[in-house]
Amino acid sequence: MNAILQQLRFTLIASCQALPGEPLHGSEIMARMALAAQEGGASAIRANSAADVQAIKKAVSLPVIGLVKRDYPDSDVYITPTLREIDELAEAGADLIALDATRRPRPGGVTLERMVSYIQERGLLSMADISTLEEAVYAGTLGVSCVSTTLSGYTPYSPQLEGPDLTLVQAAAAALPVPVIAEGRIQEPGQVQAALQAGAHAVVVGSAISRPQLITRRFAEAARKAVMLIHGNERPY
Repeated sequence: MNAILQQLRFTLIASCQALPGEPLHGSEIMARMALAAQEGGASAIRANSAADVQAIKKAVSLPVIGLVKRDYPDSDVYITPTLREIDELAEAGADLIALDATRRPRPGGVTLERMVSYIQERGLLSMADISTLEEAVYAGTLGVSCVSTTLSGYTPYSPQLEGPDLTLVQAAAAALPVPVIAEGRIQEPGQVQAALQAGAHAVVVGSAISRPQLITRRFAEAARKAVMLIHGNERPY
């Protein structure tokens, strides 16, 4: 097994991402977020955009999993959808490149097979983001370095669950010869433990760590529900 993947075994990977329009959007802010994640014990950082990858690489000593989220008019694939994004991430210094590894048509007709081989040609590791067991198995046949359950629940044909798809994690871990990374809707420490017990090589946590507006919303909603239980429809003013 590759040394970086071995380093990630049984650990937490922090996904430090903020999209345009979100309060923490910006490479400098994400670099600070990554530094905080490193101090908290994360083993690696998953980051969106070449600019963020480059900034984070300067701020932390951890491996960086890079991806580029970019919309194209001729495809629903938006996580590292073309060879262009691979080039950007390689130049930025990403240690692994995450890409949509579903069987959906990609922009410009580029194939998943070509995407994986191109990452290999650049001398980099690939993380295949999948949404079903069938996609995971197929990605494994292409020689990807690892598989992540990132897209379960985010394709129309995969299970629409509120929490992580631990059934997929368990099935993929049993079926594949490469590491399986659990990712997607992991909100609580107990879910990290459950994912590792299901066979995950490592666990990615994103919004529950790096999106404070969503974290605050959960606590604010808990407060609202408590008020409703105690006082009914009348607020205690």
